[in-house]
Amino acid sequence: MSVAGFEDIVAGPLSQYLSLSAKIGGDVAQHAELVKSAFGFQLQYVTLATQIAQPAQPKQAELLKPTSTQISAIQDFREKHRSSPFFNHLSAISESIPALGWVCVEKTPGPYVKEMNDAGQFYTNRVLKEWKEKDVKHVEWARSWVQTLTELQAYIRQYHTTGLVWSGKGAAPAGGAPPPPPPGGMPPPPPPLDLNALKLDSAGDDRSALFAQINQGADITKNLKKVTGDMQTHKNPSLRTGPAPFKSPAQYGGSSGSAPSGPAPAKPPVFERDGKKWIIEYQKNNTGLLVENAEMNNVVYMFRCEGSTLTVKGKVNNIVLDSCKKCSLLFDSVVASVEFVNCQSVQMQVLGSVPTVSIDKSDGCQMYLSKDSLGVEIVNSKSSEMNILLPDSSGDYTELALPEQYKTTIVGKTLKTVCVDSLG
Repeated sequence: MSVAGFEDIVAGPLSQYLSLSAKIGGDVAQHAELVKSAFGFQLQYVTLATQIAQPAQPKQAELLKPTSTQISAIQDFREKHRSSPFFNHLSAISESIPALGWVCVEKTPGPYVKEMNDAGQFYTNRVLKEWKEKDVKHVEWARSWVQTLTELQAYIRQYHTTGLVWSGKGAAPAGGAPPPPPPGGMPPPPPPLDLNALKLDSAGDDRSALFAQINQGADITKNLKKVTGDMQTHKNPSLRTGPAPFKSPAQYGGSSGSAPSGPAPAKPPVFERDGKKWIIEYQKNNTGLLVENAEMNNVVYMFRCEGSTLTVKGKVNNIVLDSCKKCSLLFDSVVASVEFVNCQSVQMQVLGSVPTVSIDKSDGCQMYLSKDSLGVEIVNSKSSEMNILLPDSSGDYTELALPEQYKTTIVGKTLKTVCVDSLG
């Protein structure tokens, strides 16, 4: 029954995750193939546990080596693709894939999987934030992965509450490798690419011909045709007539003669709590937005609001303002950070502490700090008109502007960048 339960996860949410990864393509699809192999090795290990008695610790480590190697490959893939446009996708998987190590956890394997699922939540939230208005496939992708680990936790709670159950009677295989998966299980990973079979010298003749052309010196231009005055458009106006240059369509899927569409209809305001996430969206001129009874692992996400004020009582993990305009934020404390993304004319005031403030692609950001938050780190990129207001003993604030202009010089083989007040 435990094997069948694991196969249900593979055939259910994991299969959906793999399908959506293939549709997204690129690095996400390649990464998913590694995840598929890791779950295949885990299925083999769980199957083995129903066939043999629990082996000694060194033997268990030997049997787990394929799974641990695959987990390392998944995390290494993320590190090698930090410039990928899907870095948040890769990070969401890499941060939570250690959940497959539950087979080594005694007494509390289920809570361990939940901890790993929560560890990846920061990046799945980023995927939701970035793609919810662009492509719903990415939203479904993030949810399918979270659901995979959620069902894995439920499976463990049902079949392996206090650790992996070794219910077999036989001895561990001498070779150390687990038996092949049962019919309907996942296939083993493909064999490694044979690099020796690749022929890299096939272009040798082409390169030789290229160098021969270059080495002609001045003779290389002797076959070029001279452009006479009658061939030049500024001397011969008749040459200017002809087809218009290519222009990309203003809208995908629209006909070339269609009239521009009107403004998108206003969406209804949203204020709801979804598990650990508070979602505030499309609020206009609402100065009474209040989040209370929040917990330290909660995330507050404010999206496309205008002329509104949000108050957050209690200590939460993270607060994000995305694409908001003329909004204010008042909060007690956060565990991780406050983020402003694509915002205009926003301000925040912290009453307690905040470790990090991140400002990205925003114009106009006023930050009122408290005495407990003077150790804050502020990270800004592609933003302007940012000011920090520091409290003094009289209760007033001293305003300081964040630099927007920089001077870079070359020092040996490195760059040295300093802030400047003016480049004029």
